Amino acid sequence: MKKTTTIVLLLLAVASLSAQSKKPVYLDSTKPIELRVKNVLSLMTLKEKVGQLNLETFVNENDTKNDLSDKIKKGDVGSILKSNGVKNNLRLQKVAVEQTRLGIPLMFEEDVIHGYRTIFPSPLGESASWNLDNIEKSASIAAKEASASGIHLTYAPMVDISYDPRWGRILEGAGEDPYYASFVAAARVKGFQGTNLASGQNVMACVKHFAGYGAALAGRDYNIADFSERTLREIYLPPFRAAINAGVGSVMTAYSAYDGVPATANKKLLIDILRRELGFDKMLITDWATINNLVKIGIASDEKEAVLMAINSGVDVDMTSGLYLKHLEALIAEGKINIKSIDKAVERVLIAKFKLGLFDDPYKFFNEQREKETLLSPDHLEFARKSARECMVLLKNDNKILPLNKSIKKIAVIGPLANRQKDLLSWWGGNYSQGKPDEVISVLEGLKKSVNSYVEINYAEGVKLDGFDPKGLELIPEAVKLASESDLVILVVGEEYWMSGEGGSISNINLPGIQDELVNAIANTGKPIVSVLVNGRPFDIQNLTNKSMAVLEAWQPGTMGGLGVADILLGKYNPSGKLTVSFPINTGQIPIYYNYKRTSHDATGEALKNRWVNKYLDIPTTPLFPFGYGLSYTTFVYSNLILSKQIITEKDELVIDVDVTNTGKIFGEEVVQLYIGDIVSSVSRPLKELKGFRKIGLDPNEKKVVSFIVKKDDLSFYNQNMKWVAEPGKFNIMVGASSEDIRLNGSVELK
Repeated sequence: MKKTTTIVLLLLAVASLSAQSKKPVYLDSTKPIELRVKNVLSLMTLKEKVGQLNLETFVNENDTKNDLSDKIKKGDVGSILKSNGVKNNLRLQKVAVEQTRLGIPLMFEEDVIHGYRTIFPSPLGESASWNLDNIEKSASIAAKEASASGIHLTYAPMVDISYDPRWGRILEGAGEDPYYASFVAAARVKGFQGTNLASGQNVMACVKHFAGYGAALAGRDYNIADFSERTLREIYLPPFRAAINAGVGSVMTAYSAYDGVPATANKKLLIDILRRELGFDKMLITDWATINNLVKIGIASDEKEAVLMAINSGVDVDMTSGLYLKHLEALIAEGKINIKSIDKAVERVLIAKFKLGLFDDPYKFFNEQREKETLLSPDHLEFARKSARECMVLLKNDNKILPLNKSIKKIAVIGPLANRQKDLLSWWGGNYSQGKPDEVISVLEGLKKSVNSYVEINYAEGVKLDGFDPKGLELIPEAVKLASESDLVILVVGEEYWMSGEGGSISNINLPGIQDELVNAIANTGKPIVSVLVNGRPFDIQNLTNKSMAVLEAWQPGTMGGLGVADILLGKYNPSGKLTVSFPINTGQIPIYYNYKRTSHDATGEALKNRWVNKYLDIPTTPLFPFGYGLSYTTFVYSNLILSKQIITEKDELVIDVDVTNTGKIFGEEVVQLYIGDIVSSVSRPLKELKGFRKIGLDPNEKKVVSFIVKKDDLSFYNQNMKWVAEPGKFNIMVGASSEDIRLNGSVELK
């Protein structure tokens, strides 16, 4: 009996070894990814290959017109967007893995823009923190929550530079400066992706929109754009280069065109620049149905020609249009597309799936207990509060009215956004994340939770904010009465969550509705006003600023935004945010940004009285609030600028030291900014460009030496032949607290 058992065990062992030997190479986790990809590709039919390039939209579980399960079984789906939650995504993944010939897993994708369930400040607001560690961490938390809900890839970060606050998607970027935005792009990529995409705790990032999407004419989304190669290289490409260098796993094409050719069919942009020059060899995805748009624009005569253009321009994945599925096989049969182009595209998709670990454990991302424990965890909420308050920018603080004096006993909280929740989430947070409005702490609630028990808080809506029409004039008298009976007014104004974001273009940047009428009425009471702005974009806030003693830019601060506002107003946190976008005086100043290039008629001081200079007759040329601007509850003194050398060569590093001292009575954080201006150059250059920044914390009377290192690249630019060069000559060195508040000046000569 014992002998028989031994024989049986030996036979089972042999059978097991035999089975293992027949295991396909692509399912063998001990083999290199390159070999596994080659193996699975060799086993795939053309139809299966085309299916991997099709990114399908999930509508709902009961949708009969778009039955994803049937499409998955047929091998027609490689990835899915807008499908969320462990339960649903596990169901679909099982269909792909267990009911298709090769069992190739699906990739689930989503717009995780600034948080998944725990919503952080919108990206423009978050960039105002100038804290790259925090920006990386918020992306990491978003990835942790998204991956816990079965998401593998996010369509973020958006790194488009824009100078136009009429364009609603300005809220999704990091402001107007390509140098700073490049650091933010890299930080967000690292946060989303981590060091191991297969960990199950991270998601693949998709940097967008390549390239120049933020140049939309007249601020209208999806509009044409017209910019030079110089502008492309100086302004729009640097953040993409930074994201690629940080290892971003995918890139999304833009709706817009470059040099007259739509991005999705632009070989120069996608092959010459993205693939060859920037060295991006990973997955390239269209934006929503951009292949169809080639027909609408008139560059392709029909859908089939549009597909030919896209695939020949190096586009791997078709988002939602279904046109690859419809036409690629026919184009191959007709000899218009080389099968090698299809294989290369499929290879990039498969590599992404292997790097995410989907072939080794396709169900790793689907654990309901982990999902429950991860979403909206206490640690995530606490960090969201920290992130919210650190991004807020104090724009005005007359007579040091903030932080609020403890002698104040009765506060009137007035404004249409004071008690709103969803409007603190932004377009993306309110529509496309899993964030829930009833989990958001409003400004009113945050104040009530935070003030001392002896402080009485009363609330009035003031006016209605329901679209752009003037509504709620009849509510103003009640608000005026409440203000008159109070010691101080906290006025909360701005825009509803849907007014900015994608498709959120506006013709002027006045506060929507009749909010300015409310401002005027409350100001007429004579009571001190502290205004809080809830918005995704810069607005014309001249009137608000003039009639308020203090103005706090809170942006759309996310789930814990109300507590973040309270922390600042009550002095529990000293504001440290600085603007990453200029605030125009009015719509007529658009576009306005700090790094304008020199012109023949630039003028300052007394020369501005001359009519024949580069100016407006009715308003200043400078913004209401410039790039880099932000106040603190303490004061900082800059002194002792030291340059390591007065003359340098291309091989030298210039070290710039400056002393910064906290001369106030409380701890504070300061963003020390380095700007450089090329005095004489072969092409017109900006008067100043950001080339360094350091965020430091100082106790009262503490002094720190802040150091910057300037290298050849920091002095280089694209010359007349589009070559990246550093030309000999003198450079202005400027260190200050904003682009306009330059505290110390020096110069260096490059030889």
